[in-house]
Amino acid sequence: MIVFDKLWVTMEQKGFSTYKLREECGIDSKTVRRLKANDNIESKTVNKLCAELSCRVEDIMEYIPDKEN
Repeated sequence: MIVFDKLWVTMEQKGFSTYKLREECGIDSKTVRRLKANDNIESKTVNKLCAELSCRVEDIMEYIPDKEN
């Protein structure tokens, strides 16, 4: 599973709010909700986030293996 927990830490460190993502970076509110829920997003959104935050992919998302039942 891909999780975006690191995104919120990176945003806080760089002084970004979800408002700034929506209004200044062009990330719509539906995408912000998907990020918070760790839902699928398009790779172009990952690219936009990294560009706006001046960071690497691993600074905003990580892979966590699913637990086997």
